[in-house]
Amino acid sequence: MPVMEATKRMVRINGCVASAQAAKYADVDVIAAYPIRPYTATMMALAQMVANGELDAEYIVADSEHSQLSIAHGAASAGARVFTGSSGVGVQFAYELYSPISGSRMPVQMMIADRTLDPPGDFGSEHTDALSTRDMGWLMGWSCDAQEAFDNHLIAYRIGEDRRVLLPQMVCQDGFFVSHITGDVELPDMGQVREFLPPYKHPYPLDPRHPVSHGPQIMPEQGPPLQLERARAMEESMAVVEQAHEEFAQIFGRKYDPWLEEYKTDDAEVVFFLQGAHAVTAKFAIQHMRERGIKVGMVRLRTIRPYPTEQVRESLSKFKVVGVIETNMALGSVSSGGALYAEAAAALYEADKHPLVMSFMAGMGGEAIVLKEFYWMTEKMIEAQKRGKIEKRTHWVGFEH
Repeated sequence: MPVMEATKRMVRINGCVASAQAAKYADVDVIAAYPIRPYTATMMALAQMVANGELDAEYIVADSEHSQLSIAHGAASAGARVFTGSSGVGVQFAYELYSPISGSRMPVQMMIADRTLDPPGDFGSEHTDALSTRDMGWLMGWSCDAQEAFDNHLIAYRIGEDRRVLLPQMVCQDGFFVSHITGDVELPDMGQVREFLPPYKHPYPLDPRHPVSHGPQIMPEQGPPLQLERARAMEESMAVVEQAHEEFAQIFGRKYDPWLEEYKTDDAEVVFFLQGAHAVTAKFAIQHMRERGIKVGMVRLRTIRPYPTEQVRESLSKFKVVGVIETNMALGSVSSGGALYAEAAAALYEADKHPLVMSFMAGMGGEAIVLKEFYWMTEKMIEAQKRGKIEKRTHWVGFEH
């Protein structure tokens, strides 16, 4: 069935296929593919759609991730709506392209299904691959299930292609926990998508009939204003992010807070602060502990670039203890652990009330964070609350007794 005839229906698919479906509904023009699991299934699904005539797109298989992002950059520069993706070390191999793509203001979209970098290179979720690019000028956020993955792709195109923004987007999901676990996903009526996501039209495409100059190498004196423009675009994207989420809710009937999801925080004294699919397990653990009278909650970061500093400050300052769950490596950082702690602590610096903030290295190497580990982390937070100070800044979950 051609995409233009699609009507609303419920399907059971995994996060990889949900991302492929989102690219199809976005009616992308160019797909740049290079396989590395766990994201490969997305490109397999898109190849099948193109072969079956469901999607009219140019499907290009690159010879490496570096070539893959180069193709995406060139296609976007020519005015195409582009979709690409990668995982783990593949994200790293393309690193040279991230700054030129955002610096030339090309809203390329990249699906990331996280996996651990080498070592150990496990097929599982660790966010270090995408987070290592977090300061390259790309919009970035994590989905916690297949439905959110589908929705976030459409929302990200809407934000990145806005003329006030014109920035590329990394739409991330946890390897295995989202990429390969199935869930119910509502695929919309195509009329809804047309209303929400208009056809893409870059204001300055490469066109021999209307010559313009694109390129990452410029005169030194041109650098500061160009960098400032990119910084302003990221800042101004915050209003566009909120507007896009609001309009998405009106059209599709699913409302997401663009920045933070709070779970059982109304009377919580200690909370987990995290991003990604481990939030699903966290909710079960919190429910079990709530039944035992423990006042624990969760705050999930949905968007990390642009970083919602004011929203994080307002949310986290309400609690006695914040336990930042890191599923990434930032060795030698302020916490000697992950990257989320530093930004949470910085956001709280100007707050009137300061909770105790501690960091938990959990789910490393792509492992699951199981219920007993959430219970253990909660005990550590409660102990800190009673003591009035943290025992130490960073705990490695599963390696302490």
